[in-house]
Order: sequence, then structure tokens, then C-alpha cells
Amino acid sequence: MSKLSVNICGVSFKNPVIAASGTFGFGREYNELYDISSVGGVSTKGLTLESRPGNPVPRIAEGKSVILNAVGLQNPGVEEFVKNDLDWLKGKTTVIANVAGRTLEDYENICARLDGLVDMMELNISCPNVRAGGMALGIKPQNVEEVTRLCKGALKKTPLIVKLSPNVESIATNAQAAQRGGADCISLINTLTGMVVDIERRRPIIANNTGGVSGAGIMPIALRMVYEAAHAVNIPVIGMGGITCGNDAIAFMMAGACAVQVGTSNFTDSYSIPRIVREMDEWLDRHGIKDVNEIVNTLQLN
Repeated sequence: MSKLSVNICGVSFKNPVIAASGTFGFGREYNELYDISSVGGVSTKGLTLESRPGNPVPRIAEGKSVILNAVGLQNPGVEEFVKNDLDWLKGKTTVIANVAGRTLEDYENICARLDGLVDMMELNISCPNVRAGGMALGIKPQNVEEVTRLCKGALKKTPLIVKLSPNVESIATNAQAAQRGGADCISLINTLTGMVVDIERRRPIIANNTGGVSGAGIMPIALRMVYEAAHAVNIPVIGMGGITCGNDAIAFMMAGACAVQVGTSNFTDSYSIPRIVREMDEWLDRHGIKDVNEIVNTLQLN
């Protein structure tokens, strides 16, 4: 067994570095650059029941050490994914289906459709939702618990990850709500909400006015939230938010994550994930560590 392999809820990953949803598509484009079999896993682009064209442009803007996006879950829909992409991706790496919806029933139906077809399911509960009156289901703990319980009930074979929003009063409380609802695992953080302004036009750059903030600049916030969530629950945690190098990934695992997801870094360096895997491997060698799982939750506070 490789010293980088991890197991989450009975699902094997050849290494703990997973491509984050929305930054890797379904893997085909990156596979033109390198064999994505080297990636620990892929969390797919957010899938909805029907295809979605996404938001008006411009929908991506740069900030300082971050980017903002309001892509609007552009995707071909779950049936097209099953027809055109799923088998190809399963032949390459571990597949996590990222699920999004406007209603509770959307989430339930997609989970039921993909149950047993993918390795894990990841609920994106940070998108505006009818049930929550236009507010994301991931904001209030009672809504987190409700959507988690509903989706867990639709799954007979596939472990459930709940991806937590950072735009909340208490990340620990929401992590516990996901656990109560039956989540097998949680992942965090999803993007923060932000704005960038064109001061000559006196308007926000993004057509949607606000967008999700990601990138290296959010890592200290993400790391703190992962630590708090990991110490509030007794289910596995996948950490993400601003990871750009092997040292960053190691820090998340020390804070309590059993694996990490890499997102925005794929845009700034298309070879980020294989490089991060290599850097983690080198760090373990330098420290005489034979199993990456030995570093999980080893952070000692001052």
C-alpha cells in the first residue's frame, strides 16, 4: 500500500489530493495535459437535474490572492453526465458526484439516480434554494440537517459527503447538524461571499454583483474552520480552501482533515495536483513518515 493512500468511509483514494468541484470539469480537459489517474479523486462539476447555462458574463473576476466566481452551476445535467462522462471518469480515478439543486426534491432525486454509480456523493448546499426562501440550505443548521437526512435516505450504496458553507454563524454547529442528519463525511469550506468593484464604472465587475471567493487568500480562514469542524464531529473531514502546495495540504491534514481538495490552484497552475502530491510525498520522506494518515489531527495548539 502506498504511503499516500487514504480510505474514507470505505472508499479508497490512491492519494489524499482530490480535484475540487467546479475547477476540474469532468476531468477530460486536464487529461490532455497529464494522466489524471495520478489524481486521488475528482469531485465533479456541480450536477443539477436539468442542464443549466449558468449566469450572465462577466462571471469571474480577480481579487488580491483570490478569485471570485458566479458561474451559476453551468452543467449538462445529470443524465448527460451519466451518458457521456461517468464511465470514462470511473476508469481514471475515484469519482465524487457533486450535487446541487433548487429544491429538496432535486437533491433527493439526483442522489437516488446516482446511487451505486459513483464512489461518493457530495452535497453542494451553498446555492440559493427554494425551500430556504432563496437562501442557501447550508446557512441554517436545521436546513443542513433536513437536506442531509433526506439525501441519506435516498442512498443505499453510496457514502454521503456534505459540503459546508463558511457563510454561517458557527461552522461547528453546522458540522454537527450534518452529522445528525446522517452524513458519512463533511467537506469544507465552500466559497466565501465577496465583491470586487470597477471604480471607473462604479459597478461590481461580476454581472451577478457578488461571487464566491476562493484562492490562496482564504486559506487561514478555511484552515481554522476545518480545525473547528473536525473537532466538533466524529466523522471524516475533507479540507479545502486556498491550497497551493504540499505544505498547505499537510497543514489541513494536521488540523484534522483526512484528505484535501484543490480548486483554484488548478487555474493558476494546471499541473497543481500532481505537483502537490509529489511535494507531500517528499515532505513525508524528509520526516521519515511511512503513512500519510499518521499526520491527521496532530496539530498541537499553543
